[in-house]
Amino acid sequence: MAREIPFFKPDITEAERQQIQEVLDLEGASKIDALEEAFVKKTGATHAVSTNSGTSALHLAMCAMDLKRGDKIVCSVNSFPSVPEVVRHFDAEPIFVDIDSEDYNIDLDALEKVLEANTSKKLKGAIVNHVGGQPTDLDRLYEIAARYNIKIVEDASDALGGTYNGRPIGATGADITCFSFSPHMKHSIASAGMLLCEDDNLHERATLLRNHAIESSGWDRYGNLEYIYDVVDIGCKYDISLLDAAYALAQYNRVDKMIARRQQIAKMYDEALAGVKHVTVPVKKRDHIYQLYIVRIDRNRDGFARELKERGVHTGLHYIPLHLMSYYKQKYGLRVNDFQQALQTYQQVLSLPIYHNMSDSDVEYVCEMVKEVASEHI
Repeated sequence: MAREIPFFKPDITEAERQQIQEVLDLEGASKIDALEEAFVKKTGATHAVSTNSGTSALHLAMCAMDLKRGDKIVCSVNSFPSVPEVVRHFDAEPIFVDIDSEDYNIDLDALEKVLEANTSKKLKGAIVNHVGGQPTDLDRLYEIAARYNIKIVEDASDALGGTYNGRPIGATGADITCFSFSPHMKHSIASAGMLLCEDDNLHERATLLRNHAIESSGWDRYGNLEYIYDVVDIGCKYDISLLDAAYALAQYNRVDKMIARRQQIAKMYDEALAGVKHVTVPVKKRDHIYQLYIVRIDRNRDGFARELKERGVHTGLHYIPLHLMSYYKQKYGLRVNDFQQALQTYQQVLSLPIYHNMSDSDVEYVCEMVKEVASEHI
């Protein structure tokens, strides 16, 4: 019988149990404060605002930027649907840009062309995601943003704990950086997000809006609101629970160890799959934490994935380009061939399992099955 290798499996240790137990026992300082302080300390960011998910962090970023109806935000067409979704919730417009064919991040040449062609004062910024844990060329991105006077929001859902030229993602120059603790899990054990920024006004506004824009004399340690309060804007309910914060804190305290193990697994994949017929391993252009290990299958990717699944190896697809999604295709009259690099990439990419608690034996089995399928692949 084939072994079963899931696409992702949570790694839960005594550290997570201990943090959660302290919340249940009503002991210790606030895990929410501790989580935000841990991000500030590790990344060097000035401000951290925790949220109940990565999508909430992105939406809160748009709130903090005071996005309005008719405003425009540029984003890669190779993003998770949460990116244009948070823009559309303001009745603002996403402008899609094609991707780099090697690292699958936004094509900065294409971004420049879009900015040159779009002189509207409604163009407010760009949301730039770091696909698989490998950041885009941030030095060039920030130079472009400064030249065209737009704000940069980094969707660092795949880059939790990651770096760019050795500097922690989160304080490298973006106006706002958003993280997710469960970017690729449909049913996560716990859900958490984080928003980092340098600007005092953005921080103040994000903190206010994440809990219904309520102003009061304070909250107690259990989250009870003092009974005199006021609502000063249209907010939302995006604050994180203490239990989610406890789990996220324990995970974040171990993030370097998790990254090191994924990098080790990626190296095993690189060496075992180099030169395998039909399979191309990822191109590493910058610091890479391998939240995803994305290979290319030169033809019949879906057939390849089915064969792996029959052998117990579960895979992922990151991502289906947004211009192929029914809503955006119909809303903006987009055509299949509008973004050639994203389309070709989508037809070939396949994400192999990669997570901290994979054993060497698990990795070796995945490699064996990939080679076996490749040898028979038509």
